[in-house]
Amino acid sequence: METKEVILELRTKNGLSQDDLARKIYVTRQAVSRWETGETVPNTETLKLLSELFDVSVNTLLGSPRTLICQCCGMPLEDSLISREPDGAFNEEYCKWCYNNGKFAYRSLEALVDFLAEHMSNDNFPPEQARAYFEAQLPKLNYWKQMKK
Repeated sequence: METKEVILELRTKNGLSQDDLARKIYVTRQAVSRWETGETVPNTETLKLLSELFDVSVNTLLGSPRTLICQCCGMPLEDSLISREPDGAFNEEYCKWCYNNGKFAYRSLEALVDFLAEHMSNDNFPPEQARAYFEAQLPKLNYWKQMKK
């Protein structure tokens, strides 16, 4: 789905006219119209306002152009799993279990590997295999790269 379709769908789903939406995010009705026809795309600050208003990520507003994964545990992210900052804004880098209300749940790679090996293993993915996989993959994520510095 393209940005123009996402904005139109969210606006109509929320029962807003173009004028109503424009007033809520401090733009003109013509700007909203241009977004919905695909003539233009909202700027970064306006995308943040739309994200807050509609309670969706900027990634969703842009038509989900990139697949988001938690930069701590590697979980694929969708809007319901994305973490939030203390002010309620989405933090598209982490899942809600690894980063919540401005705090990280894991400071130790070993603790996260232990947790994931226990909870993600099954008959087709035994604990030893899960542990080896997470030990190899997690250090490649931004959070763990930054922790090394």
